[in-house]
Amino acid sequence: MQRSKRDILERLNAGELIVGDGGMVLQLERRGYVKAGQWTPEAAVEHPEAVRQLHREFLRAGADVLQTFTFYCSEDKLELSGNVTNITGAQINEAACDLARAVADEGDALVAGCVSQTPCYLENRSEAVVKSLFKKQMQEFLKKDIDFFIAEFFRYAEEAAWAVEVLKTSGKTVGATMCISPHGDMDGLPPGDCAVRLVKAGADIVGVNCHLDPTACIQTVKLMREGLNQAGLKAHLMIQPLGCHTPECNLTGYISLPEYPFALECRTLTRWDVHKYAREAYEAGIRYIGGCCGFEAYHIRAISEELRTERGFLPPASDKHGLWGAALDMHTKPWVRARACREYWEHLLPASGRPKCPSMAKPADE
Repeated sequence: MQRSKRDILERLNAGELIVGDGGMVLQLERRGYVKAGQWTPEAAVEHPEAVRQLHREFLRAGADVLQTFTFYCSEDKLELSGNVTNITGAQINEAACDLARAVADEGDALVAGCVSQTPCYLENRSEAVVKSLFKKQMQEFLKKDIDFFIAEFFRYAEEAAWAVEVLKTSGKTVGATMCISPHGDMDGLPPGDCAVRLVKAGADIVGVNCHLDPTACIQTVKLMREGLNQAGLKAHLMIQPLGCHTPECNLTGYISLPEYPFALECRTLTRWDVHKYAREAYEAGIRYIGGCCGFEAYHIRAISEELRTERGFLPPASDKHGLWGAALDMHTKPWVRARACREYWEHLLPASGRPKCPSMAKPADE
């Protein structure tokens, strides 16, 4: 089903559901294109075919938005990482925009230019210095005429608001997501107050991304909505959680878990977990629903399939997937054929296969 490439706000204002894309950084690290630790995105220049392929997988899974692979691409972060010696931030930003746009145009997706937290903020909290970094990235994105901006992965509302203030000068729509828990940001500012600060700075869309699982992130977005309602403010709500279970719901999320970053697979969400998440997020009034680190293409397809009635169509990737396991009815084994139904997968309690492992861990930040 083809739709006109309307502005993200026009779509949201019309009540349309937006499906976001999934995580780039963890997937590309696992595929051998990103170095863990600093997590910088030079692969957009060094291995464009890898970035392009991941974009294409998300598009086929039903994503309405492709985010530029520009996470941690501020000049201070690139310099600190030591990963990039002969590639500039401008080259990465421009290449990432070209890759996202080329794939987006294969379908009907929008391109979001993304900025994220900077090391400089924690070093000196200088508003002028931090804003100059965001302004530089913004100007590079504007050369490529991205459709809208997302300021993502911010632990401090102050820095996120500075990013929004800069990006808003572009005249384009700005979304802002924070990687916070229901406890609030790292300064102790509650989620509701974080949302108020972001909207007052100019954000059109607010929410959370990364660090915690769908259950915790939905709870946090609900608190954001309450804060906006109490302040008499309005904004569209957005959610892009971690693709792993984090029932500990600690302040700093998965980065404080002992499995981070190389043993998180045991916590991975199943596609059926994502069906549940998509429905709960939609019923909570959230209309921009996607994923962050750990969300693969099959997770995004699960969002698209769960909300297919609301969207009015299925994505191309569903051609290779029977809804709720329906394709298993052709299996030669009768016990597998018996699993070709929603009831089986919706009520399954999957075993971990690790009898000596605990179901939860003690986070390092507790």
